[in-house]
Amino acid sequence: MRVRIGCCGFSVAHEKYYQAFSLVEMQSTFYKPPRELTLQRWRNEAPPGFEFVVKAWQVITHPSSSPTWKRAGLSIGKAKAARYGYMRPTTENLEALERTLGMCKILQAHICLIQCPPSFQPTAENVRNVKRLLTQIEGHGVTIAWEPRGNWLAQPRLTAELCDQLGLIHVVDLLRHDPASSVNLVYTRLHGLGDREVNYTYRYTESDLQKLALKLAGLEKNGCQEAYVLFNNIGMFENAKRFAQLLSANL
Repeated sequence: MRVRIGCCGFSVAHEKYYQAFSLVEMQSTFYKPPRELTLQRWRNEAPPGFEFVVKAWQVITHPSSSPTWKRAGLSIGKAKAARYGYMRPTTENLEALERTLGMCKILQAHICLIQCPPSFQPTAENVRNVKRLLTQIEGHGVTIAWEPRGNWLAQPRLTAELCDQLGLIHVVDLLRHDPASSVNLVYTRLHGLGDREVNYTYRYTESDLQKLALKLAGLEKNGCQEAYVLFNNIGMFENAKRFAQLLSANL
């Protein structure tokens, strides 16, 4: 299995990060699309073979009531608010999706991460919206890594059906859940352990990292050929480095 390791965002200076990893999941693209010149500069300064994953602009997935919307760079009235977020196939969301795909093109990203909020429930309406919106991706050369949260985790069959039908990678935290869809590529985002679904202050222990390595080994036995492992906690840079060292020592 080919394992690619990185962090959710540049957790250290870019040059230091490039020396340690060949993969990053961009977080700034979620809050507000950077200028095209900025995106091009990031692509140009990255070493050959370095891979960017673009996290989709939040206005596609998150309602305007979300606290992170303060950084979205949009000013909308109440009448338009319901046309954003929750994967609705509206003109506004489709335009935001095109903007996201444009960022993917500049950064030469092959994977686009779409993270839905826990309030995005597995209802019939939301299932229809996911299908109608994501069919617009076809022909852009980008694979969607989809992270549904909340009650979707209790609906693995529904999640698997959607992923298989639309060609999505089901994103999970492998130390908490197994991916619902059976694909040859797994994408895991590690948000920390504890009672809540996310615990960004958590620092992974050696035992945690060993368990993660065993999970990947099990997926490999089931036919998985590639894994993207992205750490998303306060100690992400050091934890990711330790995990890379652990895997290298076990080769």
